[in-house]
Amino acid sequence: MTELLSDERIDEALRALPLWRRVGDAIERTAELSSFPAAIEAVNRVADRAEAADHHPDIDIRWRTVTFRLSTHSHGGITDKDIAFAKEIDEVVPSV
Repeated sequence: MTELLSDERIDEALRALPLWRRVGDAIERTAELSSFPAAIEAVNRVADRAEAADHHPDIDIRWRTVTFRLSTHSHGGITDKDIAFAKEIDEVVPSV
């Protein structure tokens, strides 16, 4: 069963995810892509993985800047599912 992570476990997980930061009951990463089409392509890659994982991030697109926000809404905070999916996002979204 999925459980909320303690503050200590979240801090530990974020040390291995340097592009991510905690924002309240979620973790967040912003990526600046080279163009608007590149931003949309990145979102599409994440969307494919999100569907496969049945875990969907909140996504904000502003021209070529994309912000991904992960929280397990059904549990009201950050779980292992969010940490695992942050790693997947890092695999498909460049860190520019």
